[in-house]
Amino acid sequence: MARPLLGRTVRRLRGEAALTQQALAARLGISASYLNLIEHDQRGVTAGLLLKLAEVLRVDLAALSGNTERQLELGLREVFADLLLGADPVPEAEAQALAAAPNAARAVLALYRAWRVAREDAGGIALPSGRRILLPNEEARDFFHDRNNHFPALEAAAEALGAALAAGPHEMNHAIAERLRRLHGVSVTVRPLEAALRSFDPDTRALALSESLPRESRGFQMAFQLALLEARDAAEAVLADSPPSSEEAAMLIRIGLLNYLAAALLMPYAPFLAAAAALRYDIEALAARFGVSFEQACQRIAALGRPGARGVPFFFLRVDPAGNVTKRFSAAGFPFARYGGSCPRWVVHTAFARPGEIQVQLAELPDGAAFLCLARTVARAPSRWGEPPPTHVVAIGCAAAHAAEVVYADGLDLAAARVGIGLSCRLCERVECRSRAFPPLAHRLVGDPLTRGASPYRFETPAAG
Repeated sequence: MARPLLGRTVRRLRGEAALTQQALAARLGISASYLNLIEHDQRGVTAGLLLKLAEVLRVDLAALSGNTERQLELGLREVFADLLLGADPVPEAEAQALAAAPNAARAVLALYRAWRVAREDAGGIALPSGRRILLPNEEARDFFHDRNNHFPALEAAAEALGAALAAGPHEMNHAIAERLRRLHGVSVTVRPLEAALRSFDPDTRALALSESLPRESRGFQMAFQLALLEARDAAEAVLADSPPSSEEAAMLIRIGLLNYLAAALLMPYAPFLAAAAALRYDIEALAARFGVSFEQACQRIAALGRPGARGVPFFFLRVDPAGNVTKRFSAAGFPFARYGGSCPRWVVHTAFARPGEIQVQLAELPDGAAFLCLARTVARAPSRWGEPPPTHVVAIGCAAAHAAEVVYADGLDLAAARVGIGLSCRLCERVECRSRAFPPLAHRLVGDPLTRGASPYRFETPAAG
């Protein structure tokens, strides 16, 4: 099992606070030698000391989770495993050490992304707007992921707008339509639309919604329009804090922030958090209570990160049948693989076999970390007969330590129900995996024509000891 990451996190935060080991130890009331052991993961941290660390370093407890280092280390491992770099193997200890220096680690990842784009351009896959350090959709995805998909300023704007509407969940659609009409002169119609789901004409003040949209999606599109008209400044202020590298990325992030505002309007933070806790995160029950879709409820569950009023930290993921990740963010510390596919044993992919049913899995990563994951397909109406309906799997998950707070863990044997998954085949070291598509890049293949193992690839593993 991999070593805990708390020591590296403490060391990084101590450096950011410009404290010596002796100074921090004195404030914590422990010896400098004991703190040194903690920073090198040779001593555990009690709950009391963890709270003291958060207080002295002036950080939230979530900052001490080690998620930052874990994500950076995973990204570095993927980079160093790329055979096309032609570099010597980088030992795991060196990758861990680099992850403990987050600015240097992010610089390495940025250089790798630039190199990948340049390589793709050289191979004839040129981007329409020229070379990019980061593709606009990836930059937008990182923007939300890096902030744990929680934006206090947008929550405040949505609460102010919701107070003005003064409507319950099941009256919200009507209240929004009325406000659009009375304050903005916007008429809302539902009618056939060609190649669009929502269309607003600023000259005629007409908002047209596609008749193919279900009721909850029509409500969301009206909420988006209201946010665009009344709360756009709040979204622009968030965007201005971290200017994107391109106008394309800015556009995608802006739309994402307005979507966030719409969701916060339809599912106000405090009532939604209270309902989520009372219903133990039963997604379908939450969706019914707030008049939203399954996917909308999942995304809102993964945004409950308000300091002092946090929900269970969940990750969110949306994947299409080809395995393309179209949206993801994690407040749960799940280490998503950035490049290449993920594990075919993960419920995110097996859920396609049971359309419309919620599938539950207790997934265990190679380092022993376990996550309660649930996934379900969501399908949208095709535009015409004969066209395949757009289908995705929507998944959320939390650390197994929170399983008792989630209804989907009821009846699960948390010790026996674990299913071993990897981050991706190229990074996974599980030996006898029958679902393996590729050998791990860090090990040499071995062959034996006299034996056919369970896995299609056999490889050398380090000797124990």
